[in-house]
Amino acid sequence: MASATALNKYRNFSEWFDSLLVEARIVDDRFPVKGFSVYLENGAFILRKVREMLEEELNNTGHKEMVFPLVTTEELFSRESQHIKGFSPEVFVIESAGGKPLENKLIVRPTSETIMYPMFKLWVRSHADLPLMVHQSNMVYRHETKATRPLLRVREIPWNEAHTVHATAAEAEQQVRKAVDIYKKVLDRLGLAYLILKRPDFDKFAGAKYSVAFDAWNPDGRVNQVGTVHNLGKNFSKVFEIEFETADGERENPHQLCYGFGYSRVLAAIISQHGDDRGLVLPSAVAPLHVVVVPIVFKGQEETIVNYCRKIAEDLKGLRVFLDDREDKTPGEKFYYWERMGVPVRVEAGPREVAENTATVFRRDTLEKKTVSLEEVERYVVRLLAEIDKNLAEKSWRVMRQMVSDASSVEEVKKLIAERRVARLSWCGSTDCAMSLKEAAGGELRGSRFDVVETPSSACVVCQKPAVELVYYARAY
Repeated sequence: MASATALNKYRNFSEWFDSLLVEARIVDDRFPVKGFSVYLENGAFILRKVREMLEEELNNTGHKEMVFPLVTTEELFSRESQHIKGFSPEVFVIESAGGKPLENKLIVRPTSETIMYPMFKLWVRSHADLPLMVHQSNMVYRHETKATRPLLRVREIPWNEAHTVHATAAEAEQQVRKAVDIYKKVLDRLGLAYLILKRPDFDKFAGAKYSVAFDAWNPDGRVNQVGTVHNLGKNFSKVFEIEFETADGERENPHQLCYGFGYSRVLAAIISQHGDDRGLVLPSAVAPLHVVVVPIVFKGQEETIVNYCRKIAEDLKGLRVFLDDREDKTPGEKFYYWERMGVPVRVEAGPREVAENTATVFRRDTLEKKTVSLEEVERYVVRLLAEIDKNLAEKSWRVMRQMVSDASSVEEVKKLIAERRVARLSWCGSTDCAMSLKEAAGGELRGSRFDVVETPSSACVVCQKPAVELVYYARAY
């Protein structure tokens, strides 16, 4: 496998991505069970930070964190016919234990509706019990039938799922917007660019009234679905017999939502959108280290220079800092290593800096250096981290805007997909036209904008009949 630093992420994305996962200590995909990965120290750290960011937003907006079981029964799983139709090809089934067949097979959760909702039936009795809003971070298991890819297409998926119950359709609809805003806040803090799309009915979550998804751009032209919000209506509450007494004394089924945030997919987006041909580039919120301090030692001045650098490291209070005073590595080797790891800021000091009472500060995103007085280093680095985060976000959104182009014919769509871009096109709403376009162009109809109003100004690109939606079309993971 070639080193990620010898590859171009736009021309050789797959090789660049796979190499970087190993070199930057993100994931080792050599675990002997296909589709299951080991998250190495940097990957585990970033996952934890993303999880903390999301859980803080959920907890602050009234969601209660709970922990539900891993399994459900075959009978419960099969209750919602649309749900089992959507997931049955992917489920893992436990058929024996202790060397003996189980009397009733157990389904390992592909998602938790059929695990949580029997409990919701017990908890929801009155309008006073609503809204009920819970969440949990866990692993879900799906026997992915397509070719597996680390982080992007796996069989053990780290994610967060939230489930809410509401008295009215209006309250449920309002919660959809709130859920979208929660995900936006987290993704924006990570500097990621995305499209918020309402999926076409033929591609919505099994059993949902409608689905909204966050599609992040990828360097190979594909989109990476990092989060979804589903309005379930009353579909599941009817099946699982969840009822409540209204203020008027009537019995009704409540409205429900579920939404999921894929931690591994978000990690993949961070790597893919921000990384460059030198390796990782990380926003400060999730960087295992904010700053690495590297002494540039000269013979006879080693102790003086290292002590000077130690003082710099100690003064960077509140930041994640590492003093790389390894004697068996040259400064150049250290530079190469920490750039590949994506540390946002490097501070260097040698004889010149010691003599002038300064430090040389390097920013990973633009590869620029600046000399700063010793007394200004802490304030400068804190400002620089914020500037780096802002620059990463602006760059990511700029790339996404460049990737999206309008198409007015099937041939133009096909051309854009071949160029690894995202097509925006007019669509009549027909599933036949969507499938016909997929066969001709090789991508997928991802849906229409949920967060802004966009209207078609031309006929459907496939059948030339009046269009009802302006939709986005791309290859996807």
